[in-house]
Amino acid sequence: MTIPLAPHIVAFFRERLPKDRGASVHTCDAYAYAFKLLLQFLAARMRRSPSSIDIEQFDSQVVVAFLRHLEERRHCTIATRNARLAAIKSFVRFLELRVPSAIENCRRILAIPMKRADSRIVSHMTAEEIEAVLRQPDISTRAGRRDRAMIHLAFAAGLRVSELVALPLTAVTLGQTPTVHILGKGRRERALPIWKGAVSDVKAWLAVRNTSSTPELFLNASGQALTRSGFEYILEKHVAAASKSCPSLAKKTVSPHVLRHTCAMTILVAPGAQLHGLLELEPARAVRREDEAAGPGSQLAGQPHVLGAHEAADLDLHAARSSERALPGSSTRISDVPTRKPW
Repeated sequence: MTIPLAPHIVAFFRERLPKDRGASVHTCDAYAYAFKLLLQFLAARMRRSPSSIDIEQFDSQVVVAFLRHLEERRHCTIATRNARLAAIKSFVRFLELRVPSAIENCRRILAIPMKRADSRIVSHMTAEEIEAVLRQPDISTRAGRRDRAMIHLAFAAGLRVSELVALPLTAVTLGQTPTVHILGKGRRERALPIWKGAVSDVKAWLAVRNTSSTPELFLNASGQALTRSGFEYILEKHVAAASKSCPSLAKKTVSPHVLRHTCAMTILVAPGAQLHGLLELEPARAVRREDEAAGPGSQLAGQPHVLGAHEAADLDLHAARSSERALPGSSTRISDVPTRKPW
């Protein structure tokens, strides 16, 4: 007796992930894309439609062949390969409870190991490079104001690209103490201060943003929320333009994550920010490590004081004590940077 695979995949995405596991939209989308690739591979390999594939045909040999296909044909990295395998294993753990007769197949698939890979160094941008990129958008146009505000906010707050494009209007407070509230990866929340230059750019964008019912802060030309690929395209376009005046950019691959890493490196070298042991930490992790160092009885425990040096975001921090230049398009000077230890 053959058991079709399709009903169990549907149950996995409609019940298991959103209801039983409470998985986020991003997790569901990532898993769905993994299974889209898997079903395309199975259909081509077996010359059958995805809906006619049986559980008996979904075994460890097929999964291993799919993983090799990802690396050899699609040229995926080991990290991507492991992410696809994690999605498959999550489904298999769900399947073995629903179909006891498939438990041996499930056991073999779950035994497939994750592949080990070397950790690559993530590059970062210098103060001159980030300034060159921020000068590229034409702020006399609506799209230019949006582009500058997006890039500036992504850098100054150390946002992931998924956090940036999903950022709602209500998450940004531009009062006496401008802050942005982020619901990040793993449902971890953090509140980040925004420095003056980034605030000015966000206000300039809000002045020309239409009254669309779309809740996201940044919109595309159609008035809809930007996608991750949309922001990557915008960033790539301005980096290419900036490389003409800043040749060092031509030698770097600047991705949204490079902006996030640049934010972390900026904090590490900021005047008075003694974070010598946190070189490998990203901003959100640095908050927790410094909070732990303060101790449970300290007044600093639990306070979101991590980004006190963000005022120095776009500037040459090594010259902070002797220079008085301002960021292009901003009234903020290096002398505005707080030099006392934020903790």
